[in-house]
Amino acid sequence: MAQNHKVVIYKTATCIWCHKTMDFLKANKIKFTEKDVGEDEKALEEMMKKSGQRGVPVILIDNKQVIVGFDESALRKTLGIK
Repeated sequence: MAQNHKVVIYKTATCIWCHKTMDFLKANKIKFTEKDVGEDEKALEEMMKKSGQRGVPVILIDNKQVIVGFDESALRKTLGIK
């Protein structure tokens, strides 16, 4: 069973991999907060500061672990999903 984690996904509305990531999280009953970096300049700056990336998705877990892109195995391992 997945533990409770604080998950933030930095995304854009048109990003296919962002949608795949959110679908994966929903399917595994992981709650997350979305930040649309295409609409929110502050969220973009925050994402770049935390990850050094401009590309999305960037997934921030527990305010310390950063996963860039849809990496299912890294998400499973970090979030404790079997």
